[in-house]
Amino acid sequence: MKKKILVEGMSCGHCVNHVKEALSELNGVTSVDVNLASKTAILEATVEVSDADIKAAIDDAGYDVAGIETL
Repeated sequence: MKKKILVEGMSCGHCVNHVKEALSELNGVTSVDVNLASKTAILEATVEVSDADIKAAIDDAGYDVAGIETL
């Protein structure tokens, strides 16, 4: 499973690390690539990760989800 997440509120490398750590802690996640310039995160997992869980993890890290797309 692979998803692209549009993340609002990131402004620096520290923000990128926060988002990456938050998503990496979700069950089944094998890879997270966060891009500051495009304000996106690509999440790969061995199991289905719900949009609600993704949003909650990013919200808890202090950022906002503007959209989630299944790739």
